Amino acid sequence: MLKELIRNFSIIAHIDHGKSTLADRLLLFTGAIDERKFQNQMLDDMDLERERGITIKASAVRIEYKSQDGKDYVLNFIDTPGHVDFTYEVEKSLKACEGALLVVDASQGVESQTVANFYLAIDNNLEILPVINKIDIAGIDIDHVKHQLKDIFNFKLEDVALVSAKEGLGIQEVLEKLIKFIPHPEGDDSAPLQALMFDLKFDIYKGIIIYVRIFNGTLRPGMHIKMMHSDKEYTIEEVGVFKPEAVKVGELCCGDVGYITCNVHDPHQVKVGDTITEVERPTAKPLEGYRQLKPLVFCGIYPVNSKDFMLLRESMEKLRLNDPSFVYTPETSQSFGHGFRGGFLGLLHMEIVQERLQREYNLNLILTTPNVSYRIVRRDETVFEIESPNDLPSSADVKRVEEPYLTVSIFSPVTALDAVMELAKRKRGIYKESVYVSDRMKVIFDIPLSEVIVDFNDMIKSATKGYGSIDYEFKGYLPSEISKLDILINDKVCDAFSCLVHKERAYEKGLALVSKLKELIPQQLFEVRIQAACDGRIISSAKVRSVGKNVTAKCYGGDITRKRKLWEKQKEGKKKLKQVGQVEIPQEAFLAALKL
Repeated sequence: MLKELIRNFSIIAHIDHGKSTLADRLLLFTGAIDERKFQNQMLDDMDLERERGITIKASAVRIEYKSQDGKDYVLNFIDTPGHVDFTYEVEKSLKACEGALLVVDASQGVESQTVANFYLAIDNNLEILPVINKIDIAGIDIDHVKHQLKDIFNFKLEDVALVSAKEGLGIQEVLEKLIKFIPHPEGDDSAPLQALMFDLKFDIYKGIIIYVRIFNGTLRPGMHIKMMHSDKEYTIEEVGVFKPEAVKVGELCCGDVGYITCNVHDPHQVKVGDTITEVERPTAKPLEGYRQLKPLVFCGIYPVNSKDFMLLRESMEKLRLNDPSFVYTPETSQSFGHGFRGGFLGLLHMEIVQERLQREYNLNLILTTPNVSYRIVRRDETVFEIESPNDLPSSADVKRVEEPYLTVSIFSPVTALDAVMELAKRKRGIYKESVYVSDRMKVIFDIPLSEVIVDFNDMIKSATKGYGSIDYEFKGYLPSEISKLDILINDKVCDAFSCLVHKERAYEKGLALVSKLKELIPQQLFEVRIQAACDGRIISSAKVRSVGKNVTAKCYGGDITRKRKLWEKQKEGKKKLKQVGQVEIPQEAFLAALKL
């Protein structure tokens, strides 16, 4: 097919601005899907995405469109996530495109991820078409949003497309504009093969399905190909495109986006960002791959049943194919035995990985309290990072502890500025600057990562009545006063609840954990003592009383010494049980600790 008739683009926006609904409308309008088969969030094929109403994985699809000038165009588009935890998915998708639709909600206007995604697209040299969505909502000021786009991004007012993805208004105008706006792919069909591997998926029958974008050359079944970074060679079994179901094709030419299978079943053999070339006629140099993102949040992942350890390992390997931003290393815990320490881009990312492992691979898991990585500087000036609280050396060896900080940009209406400032300072934020962005304020703070990841976004939404939004990027490590908080259950440290906290927050966190565990640990046959310890001293304590049993019920008279003997015997028995008995901690206790 002529390259002049191909357009490759992504749909990017802040969360909940209508990317997936617009993608549904494009599929319906071009006849890629039948009205009878249509359902909302058509490209979100995970149950989890539908339940939460968010996009987690980017989805590539090909549609055919006959333009008003009578030409038949092929449009390859990728619907991307909007949440800041899944920015890596957006980054991967943009590398496979020449342009992007930047979608803005008519009622919310420009928000933090709108700005972040705009600059991601600019960094990848993409042409950007601004689209204002939800124009059917009553009482909105479309001119105001247009001027926001002009002031912040320098778009021309006449270039802004107006749509209602829900009602199907303005879809044809968007398609006509993107054909004019977004350039066709460059490259040469006859040159040596050069294709980017931009995503992977595991299929139980076909093995690993490799999503590719062809920059030069042609891909056909039976070709002998080579992965340039891993230096592995394969034969192509199947070549196809997504319409949105997988459809086999005879070949993929320069500029096309599609998939290939090579009967690869080992997840270690392929990696996102690799360049595919032909063995007989290789290309001179590989394409630029993807940067490896550093995880921000860490926690232990353990199977409830220790027999499931190997199944957990295999499941994580398969999941990592689909989500390269998730990393893990083996670790052992005194409480749970063998498991893994997982690294994630945020708490939502952690929740999604846990849910996917449990649903897609039928695993029953325990996750330990999440924490961030800290940098330790020893007295001999050696520096190393720790991801687990149990790796913290004794205070005699440590010169200082450095905590990871983020540069956080908060978009807020001017009226809510005081509440935002107060909240950021309460989270140990260091004020940097504030600037007007159209009719809003953009306030920049340096805030410790441990304070941002848990509930900062929700708090900003509450303080600004839903109009505020945040975006953040990693700044670096700054010195901080960090202590290890341990939870002792009957004088034994339960390492699943151990965490590293700022000294100011140790008492507050310890008290919250002890109170929650007192509620959730069921009564045993002996008394259970729960304590929080920090810097070698107990800072909070509570007791779960033993189950009462009336051992003197059978004594209906006689001398009091009979009863005393039985009480003494019971006391001795409980004392012995306390020494050897194991305290049962329910799964809810670990989940509650995660939410604190």
